Amino acid sequence: MVGKRFAKNQTFLPLDQRPGFLIRRLHQIHVALFQKNALPLRLRRSSIALLSALAQRGTADQTTLAADVALDRTTTTGALKRLQLRRLSNVRFTAGSPGADLPADKDRRSPAAGDRGIGAAAHLETVSI
Repeated sequence: MVGKRFAKNQTFLPLDQRPGFLIRRLHQIHVALFQKNALPLRLRRSSIALLSALAQRGTADQTTLAADVALDRTTTTGALKRLQLRRLSNVRFTAGSPGADLPADKDRRSPAAGDRGIGAAAHLETVSI
């Protein structure tokens, strides 16, 4: 495919007046500021997303959390384990109910943000705005 040829007298908008360029630069600046402020927490982006979802929901099953943050269940399980090891989340066990997909003698694991996790999520929320 041959590229388009432009007339010699055609003028181009300067980069700082092109919407696409400005949006990309804004995103770059936002990501840089967020990473700078999130760096002390040493969290992966997937963990940050899960922590934020947990802080907002209070508690939820892993499948719901995975859907909330657009991750697969395996990645979500690993990230939740790492958050739990760092005491940023904890797991609540609730007994299976007749309407649930678990037998009555099984427990359901429901992750929840711990106090430290809620504090970290609040900090991340302020630096991401």
